[in-house]
Amino acid sequence: MTPERLAALTAGFARLRVGVVGDFSLDRYFDIDPARAETSIETGLPVHNVTSVRCSPGAAGNIVQNLGALGAGTLWPLGYCGEDGEGFELLRALRAVPGVSLDNFLRTPERRTFTYTKPLVHTPGQSPVELSRLDLKNWVPMPGDVEGELCSALHDLAPDLDALIVMDQAGVPGTGVISRSVLKTVRELSLAYPRLVILADSRHGLGHFPPLVFKMNAAEFTQLAGAPGKTSQRVGDIDPKSAALPLAEIKVGAERLAGASKHAVFITLAERGIIGAAPGQHAVHVPALPLRGAIDIVGAGDAVTAALTLALAAGATLDEAMQLAQAAASLVIHQLGTTGLARVSDVRKLLFP
Repeated sequence: MTPERLAALTAGFARLRVGVVGDFSLDRYFDIDPARAETSIETGLPVHNVTSVRCSPGAAGNIVQNLGALGAGTLWPLGYCGEDGEGFELLRALRAVPGVSLDNFLRTPERRTFTYTKPLVHTPGQSPVELSRLDLKNWVPMPGDVEGELCSALHDLAPDLDALIVMDQAGVPGTGVISRSVLKTVRELSLAYPRLVILADSRHGLGHFPPLVFKMNAAEFTQLAGAPGKTSQRVGDIDPKSAALPLAEIKVGAERLAGASKHAVFITLAERGIIGAAPGQHAVHVPALPLRGAIDIVGAGDAVTAALTLALAAGATLDEAMQLAQAAASLVIHQLGTTGLARVSDVRKLLFP
């Protein structure tokens, strides 16, 4: 990809209208100064004094944040938060993203706001160290009335969208936004609007999803492709060694998946880069960019999802979309102690210094 081609592609991002349906979380960082450590008089346990609190949209919200940073025109988050303090902070963080419309984002007393609370110890001259995370999750399925509102919103918005991202990030399978009814609605939209780019990503695997553009990691690919002895396992149960398949084998599997689904397939491979395949085309491998120092991988996958979606909707080739995605991921992993962002100006500097 040339600088001119990158400029032409990214200039088109401002015209794109993108919906993101899925699990929105609040990423709440507690910054801790170890120099202010104390011991509790009452319990004798260590006291971590928090000097600042930072909140940002997480999970599907971080995808929205990355879409905004890359210059997407209009963004519609489709999800929910609770009527709680975390929900207030999540809404405030989403409102700060350029181009966001919250008209179809629900606030309901029937759900708790999905929250990742991350205590970070900051020692001068060292990378931040994360203590045990504190999570707030929902443990039962989404109420039917909330599910119905989201499905209706998807139907209403679809004619105006250029792309739709489906993000299943719920900590417990079956308790998040991406229910059977929501997937049924997405399937209907994919048939009714064949030119709509719909990209799906799920931490629980994509085997139960309708045919869409799939983005997955190596372990999820191993499960979906039906590697010997792995077809009945959940993604989290797969031996990490089985995910380190030869690139040639992953390419063959990606081509088969793309041919069967009639949609593009992307497999992220951490330090080995990314492989993509489209129906009727040979799979392409784009290596990861070299490391430039300490890294923090939080948010890298969300940056890849955002970059791939915008690039495909703007008319990029498979190779171009993956080059842009790898640059976005590289920028994010070098931002320590935060859920990072990738901007077009930074992508340009990284690819064409």
